Amino acid sequence: MTTNTGIGLRDLAGYFLRLGTFGFGGPIALAGYMQRDLVERRRWFTQEEYLQGLAVSQTLPGPLAAQLAMWLGYVRRGFWGAVAAAVPFILPPFVIVSIVAALYVSFRGTTVIQALFYGIGPTVIALILRGAWKLLGVTVKNDRRLWAIFAVVTLITFAVRSEVAVLFVLAGFLGVLLYAPPGWLRRPAISPAAIPLGLGTLVTQAADPNVLLQLGIFFFKAGAFTFGSGLAIVPFLQQGVVRDYGWLTEREFLDAVAMGMITPGPVVITAVFVGYLVAGLSGAAIAGIGVFLPPFLMVVLFAPWILRYRKHPAVQGFTKGATAAAAGAIVGAAAVIATQVLVDVPTIAIFVIAFGILWRLRVPEPALVAASAIVGLVLFGVR
Repeated sequence: MTTNTGIGLRDLAGYFLRLGTFGFGGPIALAGYMQRDLVERRRWFTQEEYLQGLAVSQTLPGPLAAQLAMWLGYVRRGFWGAVAAAVPFILPPFVIVSIVAALYVSFRGTTVIQALFYGIGPTVIALILRGAWKLLGVTVKNDRRLWAIFAVVTLITFAVRSEVAVLFVLAGFLGVLLYAPPGWLRRPAISPAAIPLGLGTLVTQAADPNVLLQLGIFFFKAGAFTFGSGLAIVPFLQQGVVRDYGWLTEREFLDAVAMGMITPGPVVITAVFVGYLVAGLSGAAIAGIGVFLPPFLMVVLFAPWILRYRKHPAVQGFTKGATAAAAGAIVGAAAVIATQVLVDVPTIAIFVIAFGILWRLRVPEPALVAASAIVGLVLFGVR
């Protein structure tokens, strides 16, 4: 496949602005849109570049979709390419979630949010599974060894109800053993990335400085120490914002997670909703910067090293193993979400219909999500 390498910063920014504004379905769906749009249709990237970015995004800590966007921007235009991909991708959901959070605080009502999530949740599951199936087709293919890695990680993820970060690294090293020549095994292959720590001075609006500092540090850790899809960050956030700090009630936290899932952009935008509830717009900004800064730093710091050795057989073997594990974790995470979302006959029916539409018809994802929201409002009211 030949690619168009003459891609400018404006091109990258324009695409990721649209994706951040209209990209529904969570991390795997967003990753699927990037594969469809940037590899298959526009040919801005090769399949190899995309798959390497996907494997890196699952191996390094941080939200998958945002990190993949940063990686692709960096591959084409270096540091400023990563900026051109990251900022437009994150800004639309930040604005949307901040507005919704302001309305939530003003009205203190959760019925509408519950009704929306009642309809949208099953469609989100359908979007994730459709995207996962497409990724399996281009990553695992017919390789039985990769299917075995995929199956094991899927089962473990579902059993523990969270992603196990070390599995990505172990699967990567298993890929080295399976696909790299024995001679390479005596040399350094890939080591888990060291996580850059530290939090710069943050400029904030009028709010309790101590709370803002706590928010910044907490969400920086959330971005630096959670792996893979947005679901992986949920247990970390619940422990911190509900149990350790007592910033939110369990109900408020669940509403925040719902907003992260039903709004466009990466699921970890949940952090912005939490930050707003805790400390207003200043808290939203601090939480957003905190959670997205670590993956940006990791891409910028480690991308040159990874790109330099991307043809190394051990690196390619690591990529295969880690990508198969990533697909397994995503499907396992989707199954976990499904147990929380598909709770009765109507939600199961919405899921089946949405999945059938996605499988058979070319319906725009935002239109399908909007229709699901309307169905959810009606059914929830009747229920």
